[in-house]
Amino acid sequence: MLNEQLKEYNIILASASPRRHAFLTSMNIDFEVQLKPVEEVYPNHLEGTEITDYLSKLKAEAFKDQLNNKDILITSDTIVWLDGKAIEKPKDEDDAFKMISTLSNKTHEVMTSICFTQTSQQTIVNTTTKVTFKALTDEEIWYYVNTYKPLDKAGAYGIQEWIGAIGITNIEGSYNNVVGLPTHLLYETLNAIANP
Repeated sequence: MLNEQLKEYNIILASASPRRHAFLTSMNIDFEVQLKPVEEVYPNHLEGTEITDYLSKLKAEAFKDQLNNKDILITSDTIVWLDGKAIEKPKDEDDAFKMISTLSNKTHEVMTSICFTQTSQQTIVNTTTKVTFKALTDEEIWYYVNTYKPLDKAGAYGIQEWIGAIGITNIEGSYNNVVGLPTHLLYETLNAIANP
């Protein structure tokens, strides 16, 4: 299906995330991984998906002089948003404990933007998923942090891990978005590029 329509294109995924790699593989999309270091800093006035839009575009700028006509570069950014603030990746275990404690017994939002960059055009799409946690005990949070070491994850948790299984009581929107990539948006946008 989509892979056949994209056969003329070279899909470049600029992400080290094993979850994002697995999603593209499960969708039968042929891709290569290319990584460039980017300092993920954004202006203070940005809020919500403005932040993820900005950062996904910023990640693409590192590649701007090396794309060929048939390349489609995919860059992405995810944040957890609670009480008007972005919760990013934790610095250490104590920070992870504090982050999850903040999410306990509340509903937060997971926001992801995907930027598709070609030599002739750039498209940015985003989505938001609402996630509700039960009231978590300190013991549950420490067990998760010490066992699963979620230091590479926005908000310090992975929904597909133990904490998601025992702690999440409600979800509104794309589950895959919370895992790491809103795959329905990826599919729709690549489809639109392949079939203008």
